[in-house]
Amino acid sequence: MKKRVLITGGAGFIGSHLCDYLIARGYFVICMDNLITGSMENTRHLLNRKDFRFVKHDVTKYINIKGALNYVLHFASPASPVDYLRYPIKTLKVGSLGTHNALGLAKLKNSGFLLASTSEIYGDPLINPQPESYWGNVNPIGVRACYDEAKRFAEAITMAYRRDHKVNTRIVRIFNTYGERMREKDGRVIPNFISQAESGAPLTVYGTGSQTRSFCYVSDMVKGIYRLMLSNMPGPVNIGNPNEMSVLKLAKTIIKMTGRRSGIVYKRLPSDDPRVRRPDIKLARTCLKWKPEIPLEKGLGITIKWFKEKQARGKSAHERNMRICKSR
Repeated sequence: MKKRVLITGGAGFIGSHLCDYLIARGYFVICMDNLITGSMENTRHLLNRKDFRFVKHDVTKYINIKGALNYVLHFASPASPVDYLRYPIKTLKVGSLGTHNALGLAKLKNSGFLLASTSEIYGDPLINPQPESYWGNVNPIGVRACYDEAKRFAEAITMAYRRDHKVNTRIVRIFNTYGERMREKDGRVIPNFISQAESGAPLTVYGTGSQTRSFCYVSDMVKGIYRLMLSNMPGPVNIGNPNEMSVLKLAKTIIKMTGRRSGIVYKRLPSDDPRVRRPDIKLARTCLKWKPEIPLEKGLGITIKWFKEKQARGKSAHERNMRICKSR
């Protein structure tokens, strides 16, 4: 029998790529999502497969899955500033109630459990790069706290279930990830810049653009998560690309790669925006034998091509609808 995996938030950006990756490796995947920020478009190509099932459900409510489960991968949560600032209470609830319910299901099914945590755990870090041993510099009442503290609670309850209930848990701390299936208005820097460049608009840089980020292509991220899932490491484990660059340099790179002549406009830096973000991946390198393989320009090239094709499909669909309306 195929091993069965539940992925909460499976219609989201990383979650949907995990669905593809696990199915390709012989797993039966149950994708659960309430579609607040996920999209059926991300998993539509899987709907007719016998080794895939989609369940629309809010994980802050009791989760009921029939049959055995080998793994529960908990990826349900808004993950971009635009989303979690729009849904602060929902974000806190999915990090607390949702994680509690997912852990309860893993305990019931005697399955492995993997929590998708985040580099936001470290807040605006005072050390760079950030190792897993760093406790972070987080504002617990700031505007971003709904996400930061939800994930910090999720890690705490995951470790409590491991210690008290002996659930076989893993925690991955995900650093900035990019690639196909990101939304144009996602709110994260790479889709923002690509969408602005492709539309001919100036790219919006907050502050001076000197703040740094480290970008990991989604296929590398998924491989790292999979290796952690199969390992004996409880974590937390940083998965990300340690190559750091400024936001301003990223903007100039995307303008060059899209072939556009977009300018750059500067706006006020958002509250509690981290000044640096770079993972220390020694643990992943040593224990998971993992490291990122896709260079930034290669990954950006694939992502830009995907955004262009998506925009072209959207334009064609709009023109087709307009022709239909005019013919009536």
